[in-house]
Amino acid sequence: KLCFLIPTASYLAYANEKLSFDAQIIQPMTGQPPVITDVDIEIYKNREFGLSTYDSYEDGAGVSFSTYKRPIVNMRPKYRISSMNIPWQFPADLSIIAWLEASGYDYDVITDEDLHREGLSALEPYNCVMTGTHPEYVSERMLDAQEDFVAQGGRLIYMGGNGYYWCVGFYEDEPWCMEVRKLDSGMRAWAAKAGEHYLQTTGEKSGLWRTRGRAPQKLTGVGFIAEGFETCAPFRKMPDSYHRTVSWLTEGIEDEVFGDEGLAYGGAAGIELDRYDLSLGTPPHTKIIASSGGHSDNYVVVTEELLYAYAGLVGSLDYRVRADITYFTAPNNGAVFSTGSIAFGSALPANNYKNGASSLLRNVVDKFIKNGELPGGSWTLEEKQWR
Repeated sequence: KLCFLIPTASYLAYANEKLSFDAQIIQPMTGQPPVITDVDIEIYKNREFGLSTYDSYEDGAGVSFSTYKRPIVNMRPKYRISSMNIPWQFPADLSIIAWLEASGYDYDVITDEDLHREGLSALEPYNCVMTGTHPEYVSERMLDAQEDFVAQGGRLIYMGGNGYYWCVGFYEDEPWCMEVRKLDSGMRAWAAKAGEHYLQTTGEKSGLWRTRGRAPQKLTGVGFIAEGFETCAPFRKMPDSYHRTVSWLTEGIEDEVFGDEGLAYGGAAGIELDRYDLSLGTPPHTKIIASSGGHSDNYVVVTEELLYAYAGLVGSLDYRVRADITYFTAPNNGAVFSTGSIAFGSALPANNYKNGASSLLRNVVDKFIKNGELPGGSWTLEEKQWR
């Protein structure tokens, strides 16, 4: 009934990255010096490990392809990404796996490759699908399958931030090779040159899904708004959380503020943040269960939100710099719950899994894996008028 969707396409994007060595912007962006390990030095010195899609070739051109037909040494259980000194991608997702194990849930695991190959049929056996902490790279088939899953009554738990961001492609006969072109807009390590905006693998235009008319807000209710890397913040319950159609979500969380501890910078809201935005497709009946705030000035609004740059686009001054935890119902007893934060998954193990983030997620999973109508799931006039 429960499936954990491992974001292996995003793992490929960061495979053997060398940002701490070659990207001059990395320290100003993260607000801290990198913490280099022997593994990082080994990756950098031995170029046979290859490059990631965050690296560039000697001529300055960005790397568009990544493959898992090589050792990927920065995707090991205890590895911490050197530029940020936190678990990232696979090591961070293991906190969700650990939580599932500690909570006693029966679950299956499928990968992005499975989803790309099989489409909706890979998800149909399950009532509920959980994502990883950072499912940033998504093919059209993967996005279609998840949208169709929700539309036909599936329940999706989006466990991260900055997800469903870049459009990627795979060769049909070489599924181990992923391609992305970074263009037009978005937070990116390089920009594709003129004439290099289309995927060699599929012929479709790459770049942000948002610029192709499929912003993540349409699927998850939230989308990328800011990033910062030296502190995290807690969440605070919002007025929607007390409405009787969704109050079951926060049962057992007595405090107004929760998520003030975690393995990534000490909080549940941080690293990369997603927020509710009706203008980009958040369903109008979406409830904001909790929001973060008070982020440091290392958190900056993402470039795709801007037409002009101006002073004040930082955590202490811009109200948009926040993570929103959201919930909305979908047809056929479907629903989507989103955490809006990469750090949320790393907060689950805090205090031996006894914390507000863990309680919230347990309430969601317990209901999402059951057949039938969800609590408060009926479309009523009261729900429409709540705002």
